[in-house]
Amino acid sequence: MTPPTSAELADDLAAALLLLRSPDEARALLADLCTPAEIRTIAERWHVARLLDAGDLTYREIHAATGVSTTTIVRVARFLRQEEYGGYRVLLNRLPGAAS
Repeated sequence: MTPPTSAELADDLAAALLLLRSPDEARALLADLCTPAEIRTIAERWHVARLLDAGDLTYREIHAATGVSTTTIVRVARFLRQEEYGGYRVLLNRLPGAAS
């Protein structure tokens, strides 16, 4: 049997994520899949994406408010605004009160 490719593994995980039905289920899966530090890193990136999308703070202000490195803030901003994947944008647009 040939081991699955990285793309196949990612596709399988993405399909599994679609089966989650609640924030509690998502937290439980995150706790099973990730270390506490990995969960914090992912959660910080999401928080930074929301702050960047709001547009009220500079990168330095976000760093001061969150403690997240400016390197991470720049990376999140690049993925939010320039990269083709659009994952942040999809979820940000689906948040309650978002202007689609």
